[in-house]
Amino acid sequence: MTRRGRASAALACGTAGVLLALGAAAPAQAAGYRYWSYWETDAGTWTYATQGPATARPADGEAIGFRFALSEDSADAAKPTSAPDFGAVCADVDKAPGTKRIAVVVDFGTPQDAPAGETPPKDEPTTGCARIAESGTSADALAAVAKPLRYNSSAMLCGIAGYPEKGCGEAVADGPASSASSASSASAAPKAAEEDDGGPSLGLLVGGGAVLVLGAAAVWKSRRRA
Repeated sequence: MTRRGRASAALACGTAGVLLALGAAAPAQAAGYRYWSYWETDAGTWTYATQGPATARPADGEAIGFRFALSEDSADAAKPTSAPDFGAVCADVDKAPGTKRIAVVVDFGTPQDAPAGETPPKDEPTTGCARIAESGTSADALAAVAKPLRYNSSAMLCGIAGYPEKGCGEAVADGPASSASSASSASAAPKAAEEDDGGPSLGLLVGGGAVLVLGAAAVWKSRRRA
């Protein structure tokens, strides 16, 4: 086989692998995914997290954010609309021995991002100062300020403070109002997972699994354009 032939075969195999990974998660013409994204702070601005909140361990004085939105991939994911302002959120919370303070911002998104039949519970982001153990994770901080949390059977974060009530990581075919089959349907989750109010033992995947899925989607799209 010629060098060009080998390169073409390699490209075909790589494309097939990406499509196989996406297969059940989204239709071929998916416009994006409706999900909770997870954000960390870098130089005073929000940056898309590269690890899940169950493994991220922010230091005292940091801010973390969560945003519900319809996003095509991680490159165009909507950021929380409130700035990561630790001083404003945690101004009245003292640091106790053996603990750390984390500012948490939860942005419920816009009505256009909402699943059919639901509306965001608040127009403005919710903020809270979580005082957790020094070894605590971002998942611990979120659970401290925004219960109830909802997960699916794969431990993916599906709802924060009860929103949305149903669904989890839906692929959207034609826009925010037209959702296709879910990549990880909440209806398939055991009752205990649906009603659990949070904790790092559930291994939140919003910053890990979602990054992988959306990253694969971005690669697939670039190869389709090529």
